[in-house]
Amino acid sequence: MGPLDGVRVIEIASLAPAPFGCMVLADLGADVLRVDRPDRSGRQTLPPVDPLCRSRRSIRLNLKDPAGVDVLLRLADGADVLVEAFRPGVAERLGFGPDVCAERNPRLVYARMTGWGQDGPLADAAGHDIDYIAVSGSLDPIGRAGDAPVPPLNLVGDFGGGGMLLAVGVLAALLERERSGRGQVVDAAMVDGSALLASFLYGLRAAGAWQDERGTNVLDGGAPFYDTYATADGRYMAVGALEPKFYAELLERLGLDGAGLPAQYDRSGWPELRARLTEAFAGRRQAEWVEVFAGSDACVAPVVSPRDAPDHPHNAARKTFIDVGGVTQPAPAPRFGRTACAPPSPPPRPGADTSDVLAGLGFSAIEIARLRDNGAAT
Repeated sequence: MGPLDGVRVIEIASLAPAPFGCMVLADLGADVLRVDRPDRSGRQTLPPVDPLCRSRRSIRLNLKDPAGVDVLLRLADGADVLVEAFRPGVAERLGFGPDVCAERNPRLVYARMTGWGQDGPLADAAGHDIDYIAVSGSLDPIGRAGDAPVPPLNLVGDFGGGGMLLAVGVLAALLERERSGRGQVVDAAMVDGSALLASFLYGLRAAGAWQDERGTNVLDGGAPFYDTYATADGRYMAVGALEPKFYAELLERLGLDGAGLPAQYDRSGWPELRARLTEAFAGRRQAEWVEVFAGSDACVAPVVSPRDAPDHPHNAARKTFIDVGGVTQPAPAPRFGRTACAPPSPPPRPGADTSDVLAGLGFSAIEIARLRDNGAAT
């Protein structure tokens, strides 16, 4: 089920961005086989609950062992996509770089997920989401005026600019392969992807519509009609009344129409306007404001926690969240009219499918036992 039904993906296990990209592919119907590291602790590993690892099969291979690499290459021979997230050159040193794989399987899409990319002065440096978005220019604008930049969780680098960009690159390469018959390398870098997410800022700056001082613009919390406000019960309402007609309805629902407020886009009046909005929202509980703005076009919504989001009436109606193995998590997206995606399956135990996968490659029971005994597969 799903539009990617029949696409075979080999995922070398890693953290955050690549698993998210592979989760997206698996959600869309791809057959994703995760290559986990061998368990050196001697203890049975408990099933993971991480949604990023759902809807997979799992095999454990020691990729520092030539026998383990040989198994991986045999898997890649029959795959459409291989995803790895090592630093540049590591896969080559281990013996399964893109040239080796392409020689064996010219149709293979070889996707590489890194922070800095495959080249450049920082390509070999360690880093995390916050470092990549710092250098890309995407972190600096986020935060209040006069305060330090605020990390937006790791959504911009790891997931939006990383895993999602990886999935888009894989899909584009698969589509191009239908014309050329050849795979190619996809170089997905979080510094590139997080810069790409901020493309609109560069257009606004060129038009003179964006100030570099954070927290002073329309979309970064500088405008009082695009911000969050505390309610009487310590919760928050989100306001996004950008257009004049939506702004007029905002004031009407707040009881502030005709209150002699400054003009909406008169920046000199923003401090006064913010104070009046703050005072108004503080006068009622969040649930009361939800009722006040129900059915309106004022672009006002309650700020809902991850704990409560699954129960929000809109999310519940659309089944935006689902239960997978006892863990509530977001459902696959987007949705398709003809090729609906199957419900995700829980994450497998690392190595749960090792024997079945090896047997499917043609290894005999004796050969599988030998690979296990030697630690090349577990």
